[in-house]
Parts: sequence; C-alpha cells; structure tokens
Amino acid sequence: MLIVGIAGGTGSGKTTVVRKIIDRLPADEVAILPQDAYYKDNSHLPLEERQEINFDHPSSIEFPLLVKHLRMLKKGLSIQRPVYSYLSCTRAGETVPIDPKHVILVEGILILTDEELRNELDIKVYVDADADDRLSRVIQRDIRERGRSVEKVLERYDKTVKPMHLQFIEPTKRYADIIVPQGGNNEVAIRILTSIIEKTLRQHK
Repeated sequence: MLIVGIAGGTGSGKTTVVRKIIDRLPADEVAILPQDAYYKDNSHLPLEERQEINFDHPSSIEFPLLVKHLRMLKKGLSIQRPVYSYLSCTRAGETVPIDPKHVILVEGILILTDEELRNELDIKVYVDADADDRLSRVIQRDIRERGRSVEKVLERYDKTVKPMHLQFIEPTKRYADIIVPQGGNNEVAIRILTSIIEKTLRQHK
C-alpha cells in the first residue's frame, strides 16, 4: 500500500490534482481520505458558535481518528469514514465504507501539520498557488457549496484563512517531497507524480 498526502492552502487546487491523479490510475486501486471528513463533531455547540469555528486551525481536526483509520487500512481492514456537513458544522450520522486499496490519497490543508500523520505518509505533496488565485477559488466555492455570501467569505478570509495559512499551512511546505506549483494546472508535475505512483504500484505487484 502506498499512502500519498496532498496538502496546500485553501483553494490551491488540491482537489483538482487528486482528481487528475485518479483519472490516470485504475479506479479499483485508489481510495481517498479527505481531511474535511475528520473535522471534530460540534453538534454540542449552538449553531451560532458552530458557524464561527476556525476550520483552518489544526485543533479543528480529529487527527487521532484519521491516523487510526490509515493504520487499519494498512492492516487490510475496512473503515467507516465520517461524513461532515459544512452547512450544519456537525458530523453526520451515516459513514462511508472505505476498503483497503493499493493507493490511499489523503488530502487536506492541514495534513502536514500533524507529525503522527506525516509519519504514515509515503509521499508528501504540497500544492502551491498564488494567494490571489486561491482567494478567487475560495469565493466561488464557498458561495456555491457552503451557502456563504461574498462578504462572509472575505470576512472569514481576512479573519482566519489568511492568518492560519501563514501560521500553519505555508510552513508545512518544508515537509513536502514534491511541490506542485500553479496548483491543478501543472500538468507536468501531475504526470510526474502519477508516474511515481504507478512505478510504486508495479513494484508492489
């Protein structure tokens, strides 16, 4: 089993990189564990407090559960991956079954901030993008997928996204084995990364 961690700032193009890698690999050999599924359950808090949660701080993630699930998959055991709702800011009652695969892609802005998780990753990737490109993607995504207004998105960007990026996310670039500049538009970097994964897969067969 090959575990690949794909990190980078909010709106850097991580999801695009993941999708393009998956498109180039056999579907039955890849599973994805998105960091976003492992946000702590906040159902005990009032909705107003939930909506003010800083999702860009490492303390918002239940890293021990993510590490536990990776170790279970490594042992050949299936897991029940949590489902998190950004609209209610709570963990859903249902889960998603994930079976062990030859390649596990762990994707999220904060995955390289946790040492225990980093130690489980065979390849660490950092997807890099200019701040203005990331902001424009964040605005589009948060309006479309998370029901936020432009004002709310910009307020959150200035209050938490930008400072958390500078404090926690950008510094994790030093842990990366591979840096992908220009995000999901960098076809050369994605091809190189995919070929490394394919080579490793062949060696394990």
